[in-house]
Amino acid sequence: MNELKVPVITIDGPSGAGKGTIAQMLALELKWNILDSGALYRTLAYFMKKNAISLKNFSEKEDEIKAKFNVSFDPGTPGEPVKVLFENEDITSIVRTEEMAQLTSNLAAEPIIREFIKPCQRDFMIQPGLIADGRDMGTVIFSDAKHKIFLTASIEERAKRRQTQLKRQGLEVNMRNLLQELEERDKKDMEREHSPLIPAKDSVMIDTSNLNPEGVVKEIKTYL
Repeated sequence: MNELKVPVITIDGPSGAGKGTIAQMLALELKWNILDSGALYRTLAYFMKKNAISLKNFSEKEDEIKAKFNVSFDPGTPGEPVKVLFENEDITSIVRTEEMAQLTSNLAAEPIIREFIKPCQRDFMIQPGLIADGRDMGTVIFSDAKHKIFLTASIEERAKRRQTQLKRQGLEVNMRNLLQELEERDKKDMEREHSPLIPAKDSVMIDTSNLNPEGVVKEIKTYL
C-alpha cells in the first residue's frame, strides 16, 4: 500500500476514550491540521435539519449540499473543545449537544451519508500534516496512513469523563443512564455493517483508563 504524500496520524476509538483531547494536543504541538470526523458528521446533520433535508431527498440535493458544505476546524485552546466552523461561523456549541449526537448517530450509519462524507474527510489532508480523529480513520478513510493509534478505556472511566464534560456545560447527568447510552453506542458502532469500530491491523493500541492526557501523548510520541 502506498504511503500518503501528506503525513497523517489517525486516532480511532470509542466515545470517551480521549480521541478529541489527544488529537487536539498533537495538532497544537505539531502545528498540523485537525479533522474531528464526528463533528463533521454532526455538522452535516445540523445542515440537513436546518434546511429540511431528509435521507429520502438527500440524493437529489447532493450537489447543492456539496456546494454549501464548507467546514473547517480550529484546534483552539487545550481543555476546550476543538472549534467547528461552518461557512466561517463558529457552531461548536450547537453541534456538540446531546440532541445533535443522537441525530448524528442514526444518520452516520447510512451508506449514502458515509459516501458523501468520505471525500470531505480526505480534503483535510493538506500540508504540513493531519491528525484525524474518529472511528474509522485508520481502517477506511486513511487506511494508507503510516501512523495509526487506537485508544481504549473502560466503560466506567469513559462514562465518568463524559459526566465531567457535561457538567462543565452546566448539565446534570445520571451515571446509570450514561453507562447505558455508552454501551448502546459501542454496540451500534461495533456491529454496524459499514465501517464498524475496530482497530486497524497495524494500529498501536493504548488503554487510557489510568493515564492522563500528557501520559497518552508521551506514549504516542515514543511510538512515533
